[in-house]
Amino acid sequence: MTYDDFIATVARRTGLTNEQATDLTFATLQTLADRISAGEAQDLADKVPTRLADPLRKPPSSEFADPFDLAEFLNRVRDRAGLDDPQSAPGVAAVFSTLREAVPDYEFDDMRSQLPTGIRQMTEPVNAPGPRG
Repeated sequence: MTYDDFIATVARRTGLTNEQATDLTFATLQTLADRISAGEAQDLADKVPTRLADPLRKPPSSEFADPFDLAEFLNRVRDRAGLDDPQSAPGVAAVFSTLREAVPDYEFDDMRSQLPTGIRQMTEPVNAPGPRG
C-alpha cells in the first residue's frame, strides 16, 4: 500500500478530507508509538509506507511503552489531530483497519499483543464476528 492509498483509505472510511485524514493518521501512529515498545514501533515503521514511518520512530530515551488506557489514547489522538470528541474513536478505528491492511499479519499481531484490551478492541476489523462462547 502506498502512502497516498493509506491516506485516501482513511479519508474514505472516516468521511474526512485528505488533510484531516493525514493529521488523524499521524496522530494515531504517534500515539501508538507512545503505547508500544520502541522495538515494536520500529518494526512497524519498517513495514509502513516511508512517509508514515516518522511518527512511529521513538527517540532512544523512550524505549519503553507508556502504560495508558483507551480514554487517554483517544484524548492524545484528538488533541494531536484537532478532532472533535465524536470523531476520535471511529477515526482511530479507521487508521487501525488501514494499518492492518498495510502491514504483514504477524507484524500487526505483534503490535496488538502489546496493547491493553480497550485499545486492542479498536484494532478489530469492523465487521468481525465476536468470540464464540
